[in-house]
Amino acid sequence: MTEHEHSGPGYGSPRDAMAQPPEEVAYVACLYEGTGIEEPDFLATVDVARGSDTYGEIVHRTPMPNVGDELHHFGFNACSSACHSELSRDTLIVPGIRSSRIHIVDISDRRRPEITKVIEPEEIKEKTGYSGPHTVHCMPGDIVTVSMLGDENGDVPGGFAVLDAKDFSVLGRWEDDKGDQELMYDFWYQPRQNTLISSEWAAPNTFKDGFNPADVAEGKYGRRLHFWDLEKKSKVQTIDLGDEGIIPLEIRWQHDPDSRQGFVGATLSSNIIRFHSENGSWSAEKVIDVENRELGGWPLEGGVPGLITDVVLSMDDRDLFFSNWLHGDLRHYDVSDPTAPKLVSQVWLGGLLGEKGGHPKADGPLNGGPQMVNLSLDGNRVYLTNSLYSTWDNQFYPDLRGWMVTLDRQDDGTFALDPEFFVDFTKLDTGPARPHEVHLPGGDCTTEIFQ
Repeated sequence: MTEHEHSGPGYGSPRDAMAQPPEEVAYVACLYEGTGIEEPDFLATVDVARGSDTYGEIVHRTPMPNVGDELHHFGFNACSSACHSELSRDTLIVPGIRSSRIHIVDISDRRRPEITKVIEPEEIKEKTGYSGPHTVHCMPGDIVTVSMLGDENGDVPGGFAVLDAKDFSVLGRWEDDKGDQELMYDFWYQPRQNTLISSEWAAPNTFKDGFNPADVAEGKYGRRLHFWDLEKKSKVQTIDLGDEGIIPLEIRWQHDPDSRQGFVGATLSSNIIRFHSENGSWSAEKVIDVENRELGGWPLEGGVPGLITDVVLSMDDRDLFFSNWLHGDLRHYDVSDPTAPKLVSQVWLGGLLGEKGGHPKADGPLNGGPQMVNLSLDGNRVYLTNSLYSTWDNQFYPDLRGWMVTLDRQDDGTFALDPEFFVDFTKLDTGPARPHEVHLPGGDCTTEIFQ
């Protein structure tokens, strides 16, 4: 990897990022949508500092101004790829996937985030023609790019919206030539490779009321990866992953900026796909397969899929983690050789299969399964929550009880549950909430892209 001179927010290299001090708080998107409780979703600030008197507690809540946003994924105004910007990493962009409202949250006081601006859905739809904001990435040029899952009516096509990273005005669409791209979900980019890659879920009108297997057969759920020319903002290649890549969601390109490979989790097929480029063309193949499991009373043919709902790759590109939300396990693989991952750790936490797995601080067995995953910059602490999406929660885990746990790296390189850290989201004065994505104030393994 070639180093370069770095100024501005973030870090000059993955090595610099790994050398940062341990995080003291974590931000968690928490929702009431789907719970029957008429309260606004909120951003929870959780104390994650070892030795703190409030370790594992919610020390602040930042409620949204409206009910029904369904907070989902969020991100920063600036990160390591904005290496020559004069911006500071002091703002979170927090969308509501259901409302299409975007909240601008000041984190200058890291323990007490404060909303400073709300972009209403009418403005977003008028200026972009899109709805359903999802993945948020800062990009060079003082912009923030957001994947948008649907058109203004919640149908296809989706695309990308761009915000000014200084004043958060809506600038319009990012892409100039989308070709035949219609479905949208996650994206990642590598400046040195002049490439952006995007994945596919479904249009909001397809998934918002729950999962219908017939929609898969009708082609309403994605199975393709799209590769874009970053400078020209045009799609240059598409790979159809076939039946082994149904609903490819989270993309994790290697952090080495010279890399031309990474991983994507095919959720319904329950496979990890490796994508890579040789001689200017992109290819993809399955490198991990999670087999379906038989379960009495399961209504769908073929058994219970693992349902890989989140994936994270360590900053040194050696450790890959993913969650099997329906099975109930978090898996950890050594991907030093990306073509031949090796299973290192497997921790059971809830799930449908009845495997042993819980937490000593929980009141009883855990329900839901490990879902959103994030990893500290140094690669030693995993953060897990258990809510996927409101209607899917209600469909697969009725009365889901929200929790957050951490796993720590052990001396032998495996990961094990921290018995002292357990956030119980059922015991809030406003009623039980559901936790989704986690981010760390100084950035984490899902936010940092390097020039």
